[in-house]
Amino acid sequence: MSRKAIKSLLIIMLIGLISVFGFGCGNEQAAPSENETEKPTYTVAFEATFPPFESKDAETGEFVGFDIDLIRAIGEEEGFDVQLMEMGFDGIVAAVQTGNVDLGVSGITIREDRLESVDFSTPYYHSALSIVVRTDNDTIKGVEDLKGKRIAVQIGTTGADYAKKIEGAKVTEYDAVTDCFLELKNGGADAIVNDNPVNLNYIKGNEQDYKIVGDTLESEYYGIAVKKGNKELLDKINSGLQKLKDNGKFAELYKKWFEVDPPEYLPGEENA
Repeated sequence: MSRKAIKSLLIIMLIGLISVFGFGCGNEQAAPSENETEKPTYTVAFEATFPPFESKDAETGEFVGFDIDLIRAIGEEEGFDVQLMEMGFDGIVAAVQTGNVDLGVSGITIREDRLESVDFSTPYYHSALSIVVRTDNDTIKGVEDLKGKRIAVQIGTTGADYAKKIEGAKVTEYDAVTDCFLELKNGGADAIVNDNPVNLNYIKGNEQDYKIVGDTLESEYYGIAVKKGNKELLDKINSGLQKLKDNGKFAELYKKWFEVDPPEYLPGEENA
């Protein structure tokens, strides 16, 4: 064989080796690591006019609040990502029930009727209802004075259910709490019945317009809603909640948003 033929043969062999090596490297890079697992992403439904639990920051346009921080922190502990989905509050439980979303995290009170449709995590917040009136209103001093009055409530809430039981009251439901406060300010309603921490948040800085009257009403507990029967996800949420309480992160978030320390435990937690 001539030198020229040998040289050509060597070039062909070299090209073949490079091709094999190149494809081999390509396949090796594309193959996932044995220890690498893809993070699941869970869709979280919420209603963004419920500060300090969830709202939209006026400057950044981002969703913020205790619930938002909490579910993201649970995700970090349990290895999942969160996709936020804003919707009307009255549609959240139904969206979880049908599987259109994975979780409902929006200051949702754990109630018997809702437990027929979805499962709830262990409680993470102890709340109550309260009554808001205009600052210049001296006739409504408590729940007894709401008989026959015009009451603004957010649709689908425990506040709406409570108000409808008041004798002679004219109850008007609104999609957002902000609409309730606007209606009260403009004189279209005599009072608001809503969750106390949210009422306190709205009044802060607006004491010239609103005030809370009377005692708090109907103690209640918030939980994270999960599709009924999805024990794997429910266990993951409860596990993440407990880890946050054990490592102190829950207390940090609680103090950040409510400026007080969380209670030692809530019902259901003592056996968690």
